[in-house]
Amino acid sequence: MPANIEIKARVWDFESLQRVAAKKGDTPCQTITQEDTFFNCPYGRLKIRELNPHLGQLIFYQRQDVMGPKHSEYKIFETDDPVGLKSILAEAFGIRGVVTKIRCLYFVGQTRIHLDDVKGLGKFIELEVVLQPGQTDAEGQAVAENLMSELGIRDIDLI
Repeated sequence: MPANIEIKARVWDFESLQRVAAKKGDTPCQTITQEDTFFNCPYGRLKIRELNPHLGQLIFYQRQDVMGPKHSEYKIFETDDPVGLKSILAEAFGIRGVVTKIRCLYFVGQTRIHLDDVKGLGKFIELEVVLQPGQTDAEGQAVAENLMSELGIRDIDLI
């Protein structure tokens, strides 16, 4: 199963962080509007991410609820009918919650930087260091911590 090391943190100066991420990024910002619907799931987490009416992703992932860098394993299935799939999953499992966000996505090496403006919750940054075959969690965590330092993400901002 693919894996990454991820961190999430609250952002206090969104525009400043966007400028720093743009300078570090290997690619320009990709702006994505998405709605994630989470379903009750006894083991791990299950959500459908709606990117538009004809493109969605069913995402199953497992990770610990701890502060700081954490190991996450995930599987992604793409669908051209996210609304229909969401309806079936809602009936089968029940909806746990819905998160709507505008995401600015940057790539820096093996890391995805997400700058998120989450409706009703605020602004956040997420780093996902995609682990390469044979790469250890410790190596991925070192990449995440180095990028945290370069971006000015403090431990007290982690969620």
